[in-house]
Amino acid sequence: MFSGLDSDARRKIVAAAIPRHFRRGQLLFVEGDPGESLIMVRTGAVSVFRTAPTGERAMLHVVRSPDVLGEVSLLDGSARSASAEALEETVAMALARKTFLELVHESPSMLDAVMRTMGGIVRRLTEQNSDHVFLDLPARVAKALVRLTGHSTQPMVTIELNQTQLAELAGGSRQSVNQAIGTFALRGWLRTEGRRIVVTDIAALRRRAGLEDY
Repeated sequence: MFSGLDSDARRKIVAAAIPRHFRRGQLLFVEGDPGESLIMVRTGAVSVFRTAPTGERAMLHVVRSPDVLGEVSLLDGSARSASAEALEETVAMALARKTFLELVHESPSMLDAVMRTMGGIVRRLTEQNSDHVFLDLPARVAKALVRLTGHSTQPMVTIELNQTQLAELAGGSRQSVNQAIGTFALRGWLRTEGRRIVVTDIAALRRRAGLEDY
């Protein structure tokens, strides 16, 4: 988010941010909490999700280093629009909104960084909406797996996400997602190891998701 800033501006952010540690399964914040800070992930992974009145979850995004969450709060200071939970041991830094605004007055380019990130959020949400219209569930599962592998060039990539969490991310029932995972496993594209999924053929998953040019 702040990679385009000069070194002096980045040092000010580091000096103002507060280190935070979260254990696996710990909530960083919940929907409706005061939006008081930006969370910068240094190590680990965080699930951003919304919860229906019935208790069902819809996972919106998985955040890993060097990404951030809570950007909207920097702009409007309103309540959290989603919840966040550590998927694994996570080290982060929290930048208070008040502190950020003070830094913006000193270095207006920081606001540009936030706006670029907000543009990325809008694009991601637009793509997710399109996926639910144009892709079947197995394609959405394949696409979610590809996204979770990041830009790894390794022949095998381990994803620390169980099938229930993957169902929340792909927007399907656990049973339907399990069927898709089973089909992919039979084709040799992945294997499951307890709570983990090991992707063994990223190229095949990209093709199933319609991401040949990804």
